[in-house]
Amino acid sequence: MSILKKPSIMFSRISEWMSGRVFRIVHGNNLVYNTCWEDPRIDKQVLDLGADDNLLVITSAGCNTLSYALTGLNHVYAVDMNPRQNALLELKIAGIRQLDYETFFQMFGNGHVVGIKGLYEKRLRGELSPWARRYWDKRIKRYFDSKRKSFYFCGTTGAFARIINNIMDKYKLRGEAYELLNAKTLDEQKEIWFGKVRDKLWSKFVKFLINRDTTLSMLGVPKSQRKQIETQYDGGVVKFVQDCLDAVFGELPIQDNYFWRVYATGSYTPSCCPEYLEEQNFAALKSGLVDRISTHSDTVEGFLRKNPDVKISRFVLLDHMDWLSHHLYPALVSEWEAIIACAAENTKIIWRSGGLRTEYIDTVPVDWYGEKKQLGEVLTMYPERATELHKLDRVHTYGSFYIADLQKRD
Repeated sequence: MSILKKPSIMFSRISEWMSGRVFRIVHGNNLVYNTCWEDPRIDKQVLDLGADDNLLVITSAGCNTLSYALTGLNHVYAVDMNPRQNALLELKIAGIRQLDYETFFQMFGNGHVVGIKGLYEKRLRGELSPWARRYWDKRIKRYFDSKRKSFYFCGTTGAFARIINNIMDKYKLRGEAYELLNAKTLDEQKEIWFGKVRDKLWSKFVKFLINRDTTLSMLGVPKSQRKQIETQYDGGVVKFVQDCLDAVFGELPIQDNYFWRVYATGSYTPSCCPEYLEEQNFAALKSGLVDRISTHSDTVEGFLRKNPDVKISRFVLLDHMDWLSHHLYPALVSEWEAIIACAAENTKIIWRSGGLRTEYIDTVPVDWYGEKKQLGEVLTMYPERATELHKLDRVHTYGSFYIADLQKRD
């Protein structure tokens, strides 16, 4: 039996190494997210942002950073290890400052501007940091004025969007997809999804594709998150995704679901788009709210250690702790100690997970003002509210959502 086990263990280790390598290559060399896939409507209900709040958010594509700034909070620190993500947010901020609404919507609503290179060099380039300037000097035309026709088909998640579009064409679902996106009522939407789209979509090829680590890496899903889903969700990754799509298209109104619209069509509409693309919000950001945002290419811990005097009252940590818990547990411990050291009074923290549970959080050892404790002892969790809000999430690709208050020091 032991002889038979060894090849299996070796194959598993090789498979995990290859998966991790693919994930690192994808994330270390590319713009991964061209739009945020976390629902800020849910976040803002929880965060209760006010004029005195400083918020730290992992940048991703910057859409939600701009959404938080619209609340009039004191400052948003957008932090991301991938400088390409910060370069994208910088480009959006430059566009808000320098462009009129119609041109800005062409760029980030339609994802395409004829003659973008000249516009960029004249109006946008001078607003960027040196790193972002070098990045966009090489890519601005390819991303915003190419035969692909949309910025939202660029980057690694954009490559996945192209796959979605190819699948729609392969199975002759484009007409039905547009019909679904334009449904006026939930009943009409359900009828189209369950009656015309769902069964055609879930072919053997699509199931095979969804079950590949390479595909998941394109979406920013590491092997550790896949393992969480496989072990915690009955039916594994494919069933999880099937149930997510059933919720998105069969249970939640589609009219304002800009997350799925942009990957199906390559563009937003003025009535179905992220908040920063709405005309009145664009004007509010332009009037000064955008100046309350700063970008930082660093880890969460790195930023906090370098800025010990900044007191943060709100943290949006997305799902990166799933990866840390599996690959760099000591870094997870250090990150939470840095969070505690820089936390203001009445600090609130939210995060998401690819799995259904994040038990690893409870046992993280932290230094609580000179006393050794486990993280679960210093966080007040709100599981019922988190579960209730998670059901309403328009993206619906995460396994779970978490809300926590950092307890006050005695």
